[in-house]
Amino acid sequence: MALGALAGLGQAPFDLPFVAVPAFGVALWLQASGGTRRAAFGRGFAFGVGYFALTLHWIVQPFLVDAAATAWMAPFALVFLAGGLGLFWAGVFAAAHWLRPMGRPAIAALVAVWCAEEMLRSTVFTGFPWVLPGHIWINAPQAELAALIGQHGLGLLTFGCASALVLALDQTLMRVTRVFSAVWVLAFTGLPYLPVSVPEVTGPDAPVIRIVQPNAPQDQKFDPDHIPVFLNRLLTATGADPAPDLVVWPETAMPYLLEWSDDILMQASDLAHGVPVVTGINRRDGDRYFNTLVVTGQGGAVTAVYDKEHLVPFGEYVPFGEVLTRFGINGLAASQGGGFSAGAGRDLIDIPGIGRARALICYEASFAEEILAAGADRPDVLVLVTNDAWFGTFAGPYQHLAHARLRAIEFGLPLIRSANTGISALIDGHGRILDSLPIGQAGHLDIALPPPLPPTLYSRTGDWPMVAFVTLWLGLLLGGRRKQIDPGPLTH
Repeated sequence: MALGALAGLGQAPFDLPFVAVPAFGVALWLQASGGTRRAAFGRGFAFGVGYFALTLHWIVQPFLVDAAATAWMAPFALVFLAGGLGLFWAGVFAAAHWLRPMGRPAIAALVAVWCAEEMLRSTVFTGFPWVLPGHIWINAPQAELAALIGQHGLGLLTFGCASALVLALDQTLMRVTRVFSAVWVLAFTGLPYLPVSVPEVTGPDAPVIRIVQPNAPQDQKFDPDHIPVFLNRLLTATGADPAPDLVVWPETAMPYLLEWSDDILMQASDLAHGVPVVTGINRRDGDRYFNTLVVTGQGGAVTAVYDKEHLVPFGEYVPFGEVLTRFGINGLAASQGGGFSAGAGRDLIDIPGIGRARALICYEASFAEEILAAGADRPDVLVLVTNDAWFGTFAGPYQHLAHARLRAIEFGLPLIRSANTGISALIDGHGRILDSLPIGQAGHLDIALPPPLPPTLYSRTGDWPMVAFVTLWLGLLLGGRRKQIDPGPLTH
């Protein structure tokens, strides 16, 4: 478990890839050393539990918002999440052992199965692409490779570096191979500490974006005594001089349903001198409730609506919720009824003076396919509204911000991120944070919007090249399984 925790130090907020890569390398080396399939299963489980317990410990935070009612669930949430995801990695190690039980071929088998499993983890059961092995590079220059290969390609890079480290220490290899492997590892783990300069591309006529952060703690956000305080922060920031070209409020910034918010939206529009205001809000349609983003124009009139399509299971809705609500089990974030309904589409929205935008609400920023699903139409900007107050103040918000940076790189698009309690930021198409507001600070940013970069290779191909490569790799391993010759363990 300690080895898995060391690998987890590559993730935000630690951002230590030079620690994570050797930890993954040791896991590969242990797999290559042989043993039984049961032992491989146990190694994978222990490694996974240590990794996920460290990186996802923030999962207890949502249960502490209403501590009297839900705090008792917090330790169970962490145990079941870390243990459940640990079982995924246990299966990876066991399946790889079945393909190749020891030696250098075992390393190749483990990397192939691991890559395949992480792609599946990102999609099955609505997907959970959080703390992927490739995410260790997000705060490093290597992250820009995501414009070519995406986050799963970065995962292959992680395993490639770890494999090279193991092979560099294998005394049976020729010296030139060991040197090549060592140079590979040093290059890719040392790059984070080399300065990288990217020219500024924002023009003098670029629209100015105002990102508002009201800093409303989750346990006070809908408290009638505190609602006027947070509304005043939103409206005061919106009316500050000089007027911007767009104002963006965070997820569920409005404390009331859309149908009851006309007066506030009108006031916000007047304070913004008629420029578009984007805000997160809940809305009702019959007996269904939606987590929504709206764009308002003159007089607070709603000009565009986006309903969140990719909901958080057990957070915004509960699978089989109609049955479970009879026992009082509802989503943590669901303030209405038994939970939220998913939106119907992923169309782009028009923001006057800014262009066409892909709206993302909170969790959706973790899914590259949410942007790919827009089809052939390429947006001019990504607009993300989120409420990371659910995640605490340590690891969760920083990991979520890292996902936003990765989406900007993958698609070469600027990303506007308004977060309720932080971190709000404007991110350019290289993944650079041009300006930000820290966690726990109320205020606003006025910053010029950079233009989109040319379409990236990843925006054209998505993950299909990685899917094809890993499928072919696994096919070759399966085809050669019966013909394999035991190469013996690595020498030490």
